[in-house]
Formats: sequence, structure tokens, C-alpha cells
Amino acid sequence: MQEPFGVWRRVRSNLVPLGLAAVHVLSISSLKGGVGKTTVTLGLASAAFAKGLRTLVVDLDPQSDASTGMDIEIEGRLNIADVLSNPKDKVVQQAISPSGWTQGHGGTIDVLIGSPSAINFDGPHPTIKDIWKLETALTTVENDYDLVLVDCAPSLNALTRTAWAASDRVLVVTEPGLFSVAAADRALRAIEEIRRGLSPRLQPLGIVVNRARPQSLEHQYRIQELKDMFGPLVLDAVLPERTSMQQAQGAARPLHVWPGEGAQEMALQFDELLQLVLTSAGRAGDEAASGRKVPAPTAAVDATAAAELEEAEAPEGDGETPKPKA
Repeated sequence: MQEPFGVWRRVRSNLVPLGLAAVHVLSISSLKGGVGKTTVTLGLASAAFAKGLRTLVVDLDPQSDASTGMDIEIEGRLNIADVLSNPKDKVVQQAISPSGWTQGHGGTIDVLIGSPSAINFDGPHPTIKDIWKLETALTTVENDYDLVLVDCAPSLNALTRTAWAASDRVLVVTEPGLFSVAAADRALRAIEEIRRGLSPRLQPLGIVVNRARPQSLEHQYRIQELKDMFGPLVLDAVLPERTSMQQAQGAARPLHVWPGEGAQEMALQFDELLQLVLTSAGRAGDEAASGRKVPAPTAAVDATAAAELEEAEAPEGDGETPKPKA
């Protein structure tokens, strides 16, 4: 499972601008369930809300936990399944709801409502047309938001590929355990495959370690293993295991308004993680918070790094003609 460190280092460092995007789309992904992917999504959403960013959370996980954690009533509403079936403007608008977090607070934090029916769109062999449906849907609302966070399904089937095709960056969530480390490796390989085959703007933001216990020797070992494998792709932010996160989620409240030192410690961690997201998007945090749209440069690995990756990984293509990105 050892990955050539030099290749991944060049992937991170050899980014060249391709164009400008008005809204930054970040997928939060893990190819292994139970690592706290939705927790990270909600933490970033809370940080964005506290910062004043106009934010849309796309609940693409059929478990719909992000919708629940953001105080959304999902029954009897149009939702992500309807959007994937018919990604037209009217459907998209009706499937988006303000989060209950906004009660008593100013700001914009909306949810493209999740649904268990999304599982019907998660086949292992999506068509090119299916893969671009979320991208099509987001273009209808791209002027309404500064940031879009996509809570992905915990697999590499159609839903995750659909999310990545619509994204500028992917944040890979892992925890310090053997199987989670292997899943992070698979995720980074898959991101590069999607970048080469479908979406040149797509890049990994990095790997964030969640639910870490600093005193655990096993956790220390696995975190070091990740750093040895992926170098600077492993983010400095390591999210500790805190009951305050679960408490805030259980009450369907944003982390940044939850009382207690543990909650505030976690809020600061997510503030730092959000700043990394904004920096990768080419946005100054104060400009984005003021509501002024700051163009975000997309990026691609340069030809030398891409060639080295192809030689190191040599994945098989899907044989379909990629759709060009606007």
C-alpha cells in the first residue's frame, strides 16, 4: 500500500491556474463509513455560518444526517433525489431549504435536502450524463452562494463521482485506524482518476484526521503512517474526539453557538480548516465574509506530475469520452 511520497508531494505543489469560478465547491468524502465525514461537514458549515459566508450544504449521503443535523424536516419535501432525476432550476429551488440554524441568527445557510431515495442514483456504473447532474443543478444557484459543501456518500459509486465532478476540491476524512488509512489511499487515487478523465479542475484539498486521541499510541502510529505516505497532503489540523460535537449535532445546533470549552476548542479547529478551504480557493477570508465575490482560481497538476502519477498508478480508464468543463 506504500505510495511514492515524491509523486504526491508534486501533486500538492505543482498547481497551475486554469480559470475562475464564482462559487467554491468542496466535497467532504470518505470511502469508509463511520469516520465522522458528516461531522466534519457540519463543523465546516458552522464555521462558514459564523464567518458570514453564504453557504449551501448539499446532502448527498442517503442517510441524510447532514439535513437532520441542520434542523431540516425532510419528509414531504423535494430533495436531492428529485434534483438528480430532473436538475432543472425550479426543482433545485424547491429542494433547497434554509437551515433551522438561522432561527434567531442572521446570515445564509441553506441545505439541498437529503433523502434515502438518493440510493437509487448510486449505481456502480453511472453514465456520463448522470455524473454531470449535480454540476448542472449547482449552476442554477451558483450566484446565490460563496461556498458549497457536499456531504458525499461513503462509497465510490455514482453519488460520490457526481459530487466530485461538480467540485473544485475534495477533503478526504479519515480516522487513525488501519482500514481508514487504506480508504484514504483509495480516495486519493480515485480523485486523480476523476481529475484526469472528467474534471481537470478537481484537486484534493488534503486529508483531515478526525476523532484523534493524542494519548493513543495506535493513533500516533497511524497519523505518522499517513504523513509518511502522503506528506503535505495530510493537513496540520487534527480533529480530536469531543462529546461537544455530538451534543451540538444531537440538538441540531451549530457548533459555534454551543456552550463549553470543548465546543469552543472544536470551533477554533474548524475555523482554521475553513480558512484553509478559503485559501485554496484564492479567497481572502475577510473579503468573502463581507459578501464580496472573490474569484477562486481552479487548478490542475502540471504535465510532469500527471505523467509521474500515471506511471506510478496506471489506473484503467472507463472508455467514455469526458465532458469538457466550462
